Amino acid sequence: MMRPPLSSAAAGLLRGILARAAVGRERVLLIDFRSVDWQSLTFVGERHEMRLKILGPDARVVADRLLQNLAEAEWTVPGQIVADMASGAPPVEGDDGSITIALEALTIVE
Repeated sequence: MMRPPLSSAAAGLLRGILARAAVGRERVLLIDFRSVDWQSLTFVGERHEMRLKILGPDARVVADRLLQNLAEAEWTVPGQIVADMASGAPPVEGDDGSITIALEALTIVE
């Protein structure tokens, strides 16, 4: 069964996260990404949950860069406001030196 492509909000969010990592895309692997529609009385958007695996000898440095001041970070996602971004769980170190991080975000249509 084919999985649906990422929504434009999810794709923009992922691009922003990869840019914040400041390493080659081959170093940050997308393990899981789920988005669900979200709405309140006045806003419409999506809730996103993702897991990323960071490879390489400095994986901890890259993970720390991604997670540092996550809630205060400015995100540019065309047509969206990133209303919330947080770590979903503590980072997990793999036997190969990789670090897996979980992120959660809420995007709202502008």
